[in-house]
Amino acid sequence: MRILIAASEAVPFAKTGGLADVAGSLAVAFRGMGADSSLIMPLYRRVREHFRLKPLGIEFSVPLGPVTQTARIWTAARAKGVPAYFIENDFFFDREYCYGTPDGDYPDNASRFIFFSRAVIEAAIRLELAPDVIHCHDWQTALIPLYLKSVYRSRLPETASVFTIHNLAYQGRFWHWDMPLTGVGWEHFTPEGIEFFGKINLMKAGIVYADEVTTVSPTYAREIMTHAHGEGLDGVLKNRRDSLAGILNGIDTHDWNPATDKRIVAVYGPDDLSGKKLCKAALQRECGLKRSARTPLAGVVSRLSGQKGISLLASACEQILGKHDIQLVVLGAGDAALERRMQRLAGEFEGRMHTHIGYSDEMAYRVYAGADMFLMPSRYEPCGLSQMIAMRYGAVPVVHKTGGLADTVTEADDGGNGFVFSGFSVERLVAAVERALEAFGNRRRWAGIVKSSMTGDYSWRHSAREYLDLYRKTFERTIGHVA
Repeated sequence: MRILIAASEAVPFAKTGGLADVAGSLAVAFRGMGADSSLIMPLYRRVREHFRLKPLGIEFSVPLGPVTQTARIWTAARAKGVPAYFIENDFFFDREYCYGTPDGDYPDNASRFIFFSRAVIEAAIRLELAPDVIHCHDWQTALIPLYLKSVYRSRLPETASVFTIHNLAYQGRFWHWDMPLTGVGWEHFTPEGIEFFGKINLMKAGIVYADEVTTVSPTYAREIMTHAHGEGLDGVLKNRRDSLAGILNGIDTHDWNPATDKRIVAVYGPDDLSGKKLCKAALQRECGLKRSARTPLAGVVSRLSGQKGISLLASACEQILGKHDIQLVVLGAGDAALERRMQRLAGEFEGRMHTHIGYSDEMAYRVYAGADMFLMPSRYEPCGLSQMIAMRYGAVPVVHKTGGLADTVTEADDGGNGFVFSGFSVERLVAAVERALEAFGNRRRWAGIVKSSMTGDYSWRHSAREYLDLYRKTFERTIGHVA
């Protein structure tokens, strides 16, 4: 089966969040399972600066309303056997950031990703990829299913589309006067099409026009059809319920592997945690915390935002750190007010809490490896990768029961691999941490929970198999035969 993965970011080339991990990892997993998968994304400045690329000598024009923009196709040396293609347009993509500066989104993001979506299809035609399925990710590629059913229906009549929602909160909403940029008729600007309260909603285009819609965990698939989590699109999603699937993300278990990881102080595995003790001591030393094997160390690696439950955690810190012998290391960046609040807390609990503002891959590895437990009290979480990485490294998760967290973490008091709280409140979070602390005090029980966490299967194998089955069913249903 020929699969083209279209995404605005993908590892190892450009990453701002979990979308990049999914797009890059799926392409590799498909190749390992014998599928003909390839990847296409914008040629950002950071990609040009850090990877060896080759121009393919293919140039074409993409109409954007009354003007046209030129696209060129580049390729990179195959990453783990996957051909990667890049759409060059320096006016749109030769910028420091992918989507916007720290001050806000780029004002021309509608033009940038309308251009990219149409350029993906033009590139597929010129590269003669003949994809059976184009797998589109988030609002930046959400027009592709509409294009396949309208402008390019005759040119790619045997290509099906799958659209994946990674986070429904980010929808690509733009004013209605951007509609002519799409090149599709105003007949699609309706409540049944891409109109949303008088605006264009690109995410809605993907939901309405894709042959199959997926999201990144089974629980999140159910949640987004409710008013509480539907972000205004719950009715649209209910209309697609027969073509909506939740497929849990995975992680790269070769990269995230404490038994072989050269970026941590000592390697270890579920049957010998002596190396983890060394990692904990090193993290305590690095963060100015008292070196103590008996004191539980909790870690946080997160965007500092309300969605991630950081304000809830900050409110709980008074009780958690004030009443209990526990240490806390926070790594992340985001909302300026939350950054300041976490720094203030680190000052109040000096020697017991450390806050590192900014994101560092290297330090993230050290936090996962050094922490005894991992706090992830997200208000909502489509899937979440951090809890899977934490478990892989033996940091027992404490999570809010929502989205992918509910699908991957089960209550240790019931024989599971972590600690789960229902109800988004300080009291429920504190109670979950206290259950974890009680378990930590029982060495034999804690070792069993850690082993349960570390030995779970968090790889992409199962997810990739589900996607391939979905592609085949989608292709057979929409095109009429199996490739």
